[in-house]
Amino acid sequence: MSINKKPFWQRINKLFLATVVVPTALSGVYYGFIASGEYISDSSFVIYNPQQTNTGGFSSLLATAGLSHSSSGAYSVHDYILSRDALAELQRTLNYRQMVSNSRIDLFNRFGGILAPYSSFEELFDYYKKMVSDNIDTVSNISTLQVKAYTALDAQRINANLLALGQNLVNRLNAQANEEGVRFYKQDVANAEAKVRAASLAMAAYRNKHGVFNPAPESALQLQLVSKLQDKLIAEQTQLAQLLSGTPSNPQAPLLRKGIEELKREITRQSAKVTGGSNSLASKASPYEQLVLNQTFAEKELAAAIAALEQARITAQKQQLFVEVIAKPSLPDKAMQPKRVRGVLAVLVVGLLLWGVLSVIIGGVKEHHDR
Repeated sequence: MSINKKPFWQRINKLFLATVVVPTALSGVYYGFIASGEYISDSSFVIYNPQQTNTGGFSSLLATAGLSHSSSGAYSVHDYILSRDALAELQRTLNYRQMVSNSRIDLFNRFGGILAPYSSFEELFDYYKKMVSDNIDTVSNISTLQVKAYTALDAQRINANLLALGQNLVNRLNAQANEEGVRFYKQDVANAEAKVRAASLAMAAYRNKHGVFNPAPESALQLQLVSKLQDKLIAEQTQLAQLLSGTPSNPQAPLLRKGIEELKREITRQSAKVTGGSNSLASKASPYEQLVLNQTFAEKELAAAIAALEQARITAQKQQLFVEVIAKPSLPDKAMQPKRVRGVLAVLVVGLLLWGVLSVIIGGVKEHHDR
């Protein structure tokens, strides 16, 4: 009596075939022949402030708590790298959309493929965040930038561009901080310069109006002239007295008297220039001294404002951040993703677990019906 054996494929448990064999075979085909390799480029950098490298006490405590100026700079770069602005810049310089939607990338992984059938910028941004990561070590403040792409060169180029964008951001932050730090002091200097100009113009206008350059030295010169005239007057008066004592009818006496009268009038006129009315040097001295005081005060205020501005610039420079690249963007020589064997084994294990669970459930149901 012959026994007809069923074909091998008919003797395989259909549940096992559906949950284990078929998925494992499909995953083997996908991971072995279809899945595009993902290349990973790594770089690392640190953002630091030289003035904070050797600080202690409360500043050290703040740095430990992640509150230092350098830490805030690291998180600013982190947020910028994972921002739409960074993606827009990559799109402008590298055409990032073309890099991730290339037809050489498999349909399951490319942007615009089966699992990501999108085309908008927002959807591209979601895709971008899955391909780029920036991790910060809170202890050392070192940032590690990791970029995934489907060619080694694309991964390195994207990483290098993001690193350059981060450095540009730090430079902009430094420039903005410098501008904000000295803006108030620049305004003070401008105001002080305006006061100095106003004081100088007031002084020039006063000198032009009153025809005097500096009343104090001019008064001294004027008094010297009066003193000389008085000496001459005394000499002529002495000469006249001697002449009259010897020859009262000397014909030179009238001439000497006339000269003495002219000297007295000249002395009176020259003295009036110093201590006379509204046009005297003495009357001009008080407003002139006020103008000198105003000008001196304005110049001192300007000097103080300039010193404060320089100090503010020094302080702003001390607060500047610097980017030090520790490891340049790597050029991977091997695709690190996907883990093909691990992927197939994972599908196999999950299939076996699913087959086992379903077998128990189905067996229990059949046993219940047989009763």
